[in-house]
Amino acid sequence: QVRLVESGGGLVQAGGSLRLSCAASGRTFSGYAMGWFRQAPGKEREFVAAISWSGGVTYYSDSVKGRFTISRDNAKNTGYLEMNNLKPEDTAVYYCAGSSTTYAVRTKYDYPYWGQGTQVTVSS
Repeated sequence: QVRLVESGGGLVQAGGSLRLSCAASGRTFSGYAMGWFRQAPGKEREFVAAISWSGGVTYYSDSVKGRFTISRDNAKNTGYLEMNNLKPEDTAVYYCAGSSTTYAVRTKYDYPYWGQGTQVTVSS
């Protein structure tokens, strides 16, 4: 059983920063890619960022590129999403996801494992 637990969400003013963490257990974290997705009320869950098993390859959505940074620490079985210059449109529930592949992927259908989500709210 794979378990992913996000933390670090909260309320922040526009222009502020947050760092999300994703603690993994139940399988070899370092062997698989991981990603972050988000879902705002009334909208589809959308891709935010992905990182390969080694951390050597990363992908970002156009809306967060240059502001967000995905990283991982395989020794700690933990992934991170550093979010800077936050905007009100970044408000959503953020989900950590574990892939079935070693390489970074953007589609949610390549992620069989999901955390429960953490709320990020950016006020204007």
